[in-house]
Amino acid sequence: MTLSRRAVLASGAGLLAAPALAQDGCQYGLPPGHVKGPPVWRDLDQVELDAAYRQEVYHPLLDETNARIAALSFELRLRRGYPERATYGEHPDEGMDIYRAAAGRAPVFVFVHGGTWRYGNAGESGFEAEMFMDRGAHFVALDFSDVREANNDLGVLADQVRRGIAWVVRNAGSFGGDPGRVYIGGHSSGGHLAAVALTTDWTAFGLPPDAVKGGLLMSGMYDLEPVRLSYRSNYIAFTDAMEEAMSPQRHLDRITAPVVVSYGTLETPEFQRQAEEFAAALEAAGKPVTLAVGRDYFHQDMWETLGNPYGVNGRAALGLMGL
Repeated sequence: MTLSRRAVLASGAGLLAAPALAQDGCQYGLPPGHVKGPPVWRDLDQVELDAAYRQEVYHPLLDETNARIAALSFELRLRRGYPERATYGEHPDEGMDIYRAAAGRAPVFVFVHGGTWRYGNAGESGFEAEMFMDRGAHFVALDFSDVREANNDLGVLADQVRRGIAWVVRNAGSFGGDPGRVYIGGHSSGGHLAAVALTTDWTAFGLPPDAVKGGLLMSGMYDLEPVRLSYRSNYIAFTDAMEEAMSPQRHLDRITAPVVVSYGTLETPEFQRQAEEFAAALEAAGKPVTLAVGRDYFHQDMWETLGNPYGVNGRAALGLMGL
């Protein structure tokens, strides 16, 4: 496909304008006649901060996008078969779906779903599996608890995700996986939990310190101070200790694996800022990091690109795994 210079320049102009479009989108989602109040976080007042952590304010057709993703996951199971189910703990939520590649001794990608730490499940994440399976990698989607059923404690979810990943490393050989090539990724609140997992001392789980070989953090949150100030404190029992422990940006020294951080330019300003500042902090700390920007993508659209080898996150995942 040949592009004229004019088309390239016009496309570039659109890319530069994309962040402004996201800002404009927020205005449409704010209450009519909103009068700016005192700042709560940087230059955002309480209404603006709450909006910046609500995807429905910025993402038109959000429900339709989620419905499409769920339908794609169901359709995949009809075509390729249902995944194997395994458990990594005794709680009913502590399980995972395993989609096997045909090849043996294959790398493994472990996915942590989003949903404001309250919603979502492994079954809705199956649509991504096909891309990995067709390129010689196993795909594992984790289940874990709704934070509201975990005493509103994000630490419970982080512990579940860590134990789930540790189970995959220990048991990869049982489903044809290579325990020396386990990668993790997560989107939105799952991106946050995957980032927390990257700060883990895996030797405490009886595993090598480099048990996880890389991480893809998609549209996540990496410092919880502004999140704590937002409406999300209504269902998370934040404490100073939780904010500190669950903020990966404050524990960069613990991150040793290569990281890809991604976001879309039509996401909320806070999700864009979180990604950019976390990637910059990793780079400043001398950590191997790549920032992948999806031009003109909304929040859930970025998740959907993980199932496409030519999409922003699909390409990033394959590159991270050397596939």
